[in-house]
Amino acid sequence: MSHLAHKTALITGSGRGIGRAIALKLAAQGADVVVNDLDEAPAAETVAAVEAAGGRAVAYVGSVTDDGFADAFVKTAVSTFGGVDIIINNAGYTWDNVIQKMDDEQWDAIMDVHLKAPFRLLRAAQPVLRQQARKDAEAGTPVVRKVVNISSVAGLGGNAGQANYAAAKAGVTGLTKTLAKEWGRYNVTVNTVAFGLIATRLTEASADGPGTIDISGRRIAVGVNPALLAAAEQMIPLGRAGTVEEAAGAVYLLCTPESDYVSGQTLVCGGGWNN
Repeated sequence: MSHLAHKTALITGSGRGIGRAIALKLAAQGADVVVNDLDEAPAAETVAAVEAAGGRAVAYVGSVTDDGFADAFVKTAVSTFGGVDIIINNAGYTWDNVIQKMDDEQWDAIMDVHLKAPFRLLRAAQPVLRQQARKDAEAGTPVVRKVVNISSVAGLGGNAGQANYAAAKAGVTGLTKTLAKEWGRYNVTVNTVAFGLIATRLTEASADGPGTIDISGRRIAVGVNPALLAAAEQMIPLGRAGTVEEAAGAVYLLCTPESDYVSGQTLVCGGGWNN
């Protein structure tokens, strides 16, 4: 049974890693997917993977922090698939430093991608969700729609060297709880998944030192020292980092009909590690 048949899902940062796994998971359950990435190639690869498995997808390439992104992303969903049913605010990266060495650019960049961008996307989606809810009510066929905001255990318990990231992810919790109260009248549930250690290119261990990724012209260090990664895994009751597929599974739980009466909650996906 396809639990998400006839649903349209918008997923930011879905060309790679966790976002890609979420796109593939939701598409496998019948959802039409609007894929997003900073770069065209990974976005196209995710679309191709969805289509190869028999699903439907379209890509919208661009940064979630760009002015106009949110409106254009929502319009892509409406014009291509006819509406909005699921929104996953997943895009993001880390740019770490201890607070005395963290400049305003580092702070602002992380707040923009992890907190301001989700706010803008949800604001842009509100008129569509309101209109859909009104039509559902008039037809006597209420439909529950879903928002899943992605957070981190760092936003619940803090993490040394991540004042910007932890603060932004804590803000996601407040945004989630507020929208759950505002959007109940539209039959929209709003929840958060807070990830622990998930194995992605952002956490991949490297004995040669950190690698880098390009974010809007900035070279951002990524990767975790192998010794630190091993120590972190020892703190996890399940004894290992999670896979992107397991991360996607947690998000999927909050998109299913079985979670239609769950809203304003944070689900920790961390193998028992709650920071």
